[in-house]
Amino acid sequence: MSESRSAASAAIEPEPLGTVIGTDGVHFNVFSSAEQVELVLFDRVDDGRPAHVVELERRPHSCGRYWHRFVAGVGAGQVYGYRADGPFAPQRGLRFDREKLLLDPYAQCVASPRGRTRSAASARGETVATGLRSVVVDSSAYDWGNDRPPRVPYSRTVIYEMHVGNFTRHPSSGLAEGLRGTFAGVTHKIPYLIDLGVSAVELMPIFAFDEQAAPPTLRNVWGYEPLSFFAPHSPYSSRGETGAVLDEFRDMIKALHQAGIEVILDVVYNHTAEDDVNGPTLSYRGLANEVYYMLAPDGSYANYSGVGNTLNVNSPVVSRLVLDSLRYWVRQMHVDGFRFDLAAVLLRDSQGVPTDDAPVLRAIQGDPALQDIKLIAEPWDAAGLYALGRMTHQGLREWNGRFRDDARRFVKSDWGTVRPLACRLVGSPDIYPVQHCTPTCGINFVTSHDGFTLNDLVSYNHKHNAVNREDNRDGVNDNYSWNCGVEGPTQDGAVNQLRLRQVKNLLALTLLAAGTPMVLMGDEVRRTQAGNNNGYCLEAEVAGLDWGAISNHAGVYRFARELIGLRTGRSPSRGALLGEAAVALTPRSMQWHGVRVGQPDWSEDSHSLAVQIECEGTDRVLYLLLNAYWGALTFELPQLAGGHAYWRRCMDTARTPPEDICFDLEAPLVSSPTVLVEPRSVVALVAAPTRAGEG
Repeated sequence: MSESRSAASAAIEPEPLGTVIGTDGVHFNVFSSAEQVELVLFDRVDDGRPAHVVELERRPHSCGRYWHRFVAGVGAGQVYGYRADGPFAPQRGLRFDREKLLLDPYAQCVASPRGRTRSAASARGETVATGLRSVVVDSSAYDWGNDRPPRVPYSRTVIYEMHVGNFTRHPSSGLAEGLRGTFAGVTHKIPYLIDLGVSAVELMPIFAFDEQAAPPTLRNVWGYEPLSFFAPHSPYSSRGETGAVLDEFRDMIKALHQAGIEVILDVVYNHTAEDDVNGPTLSYRGLANEVYYMLAPDGSYANYSGVGNTLNVNSPVVSRLVLDSLRYWVRQMHVDGFRFDLAAVLLRDSQGVPTDDAPVLRAIQGDPALQDIKLIAEPWDAAGLYALGRMTHQGLREWNGRFRDDARRFVKSDWGTVRPLACRLVGSPDIYPVQHCTPTCGINFVTSHDGFTLNDLVSYNHKHNAVNREDNRDGVNDNYSWNCGVEGPTQDGAVNQLRLRQVKNLLALTLLAAGTPMVLMGDEVRRTQAGNNNGYCLEAEVAGLDWGAISNHAGVYRFARELIGLRTGRSPSRGALLGEAAVALTPRSMQWHGVRVGQPDWSEDSHSLAVQIECEGTDRVLYLLLNAYWGALTFELPQLAGGHAYWRRCMDTARTPPEDICFDLEAPLVSSPTVLVEPRSVVALVAAPTRAGEG
């Protein structure tokens, strides 16, 4: 990690890993199990030949397997890499190749020279001329001013999952071309996030990643092919100079904090871009393959990540790497939380056996720097370990995959879905028992980057991934989607009206259920990927946010914004109806009903449910009426007590704007003892105390 230190002390101390900038040089320190390590220095990123090669002798430039050397006369901006020599014996897990230029695992800036190819790094032979390079940066040289983390409680949190590039890369963004798809582009669009009302952005991977990890002529856009766990992705910078991406990222963080918005990073500590035995040698494989990766007895890679390799996260060296990375992003970059991709991998020991006492998670839970930030797990991996409900014991919240599946199945009118949906509405007590957890242990979502967008979920029965060039084999097959009668775009007015209603139904369930809601970028304006449910290689013209959709789908945008305002209580006119109550929602604070009061229908062929929620911490009572049946249903209304004199219809997904949602006390009164709920729709009533002169 870059920090100031005198040359004298840097020359004798091997800590910390990475680079330390001194007054007259830089101390380099890298972990490697090689027999010999060389430090390769370049004058410029695109230079084909090194300016200097510095041999790190066994003594005095190593401490066990830590190789270090102070180099005078260099400083911030120095371009470098490593070469490591040792046996190439894959059957023993050793894959040293002295001809390969290797990235520093602790590099805070990664640069790609012209002519760099992934295929060259995958074959035997020299890559010094074209290999990826590390760059020395001084990460402490930034003025944070009075930046303070928003520290939004989970009960008032609404997460917006966003791809940095695709958020502003579409030509409709209105930004100058050089700003599109960058951290600066996000900064320019903060007013949109404020208007929408979200309290946190969850950024898809922004660590340096290999864009070439895709089929020929395609580009890896998502970023789940990490090169470094310390360096922000340089192409996300609008500034041309090497290393400027750090300040642009921090400018974005500071601006989001000023807007009261937290930043959560989607982090990939389960694998790297080096992939399987046929993948490239870029860094970890060439430095200490047998240490960094989980290996089978024959030296092949364990593949719990689904992309060819799995980091040995519970080994001391890799566990330290993960902890150092997390601390760096919190202390130096001021991020507010992390979402751990395929987090079930973190539960596996070095032999791949799941454990409930994973050292890396224990270390994260006990680290002082990580106490007041949001830690969220994707609690499964690609090898079948489904750990939903297990990772909360390690201090993490979890993506609630059951909420996604049960909400989708209920809205599309599958049988046997009423009872599971009831559990999801009240915080999933079957997954997160109230004696151990709160409802906010689960992150409720219906869509995420992985799968259909919300618009496509109601427009396609099947995935359409042909452009990915994998013969439509990629992407999940079980989507629980329904096209409402026609596959893809249609001019059928009835189908389009039904799709609009289903979109609003799913938004309502996500934002009204107990738990912490998450919305996918663009779902509020019906972003589409043309039926592709694995958009990792889709460019912005297909997968980006079309800013023209804000006006084209103004009604849906308003509906989502009003729901978010209700949830977060950010608008004084709406109050904090569920923001305060979300933590308190328990089975004791609600009553279940059906079309008749006190008679919920839990049968397998039921498609309707009603629930009365006493909103603790407020003076409101919420009544949700859910009809996934294909005909209208008449629901009886319960008698009000405790000073509540009347019901107001604050939301009805079957109505058109502005009657579809109105969360203040001007919502229309319900004068009859029953309410007609249209087919496939959700109605929300609110009871407020009698005011002077009323009743």
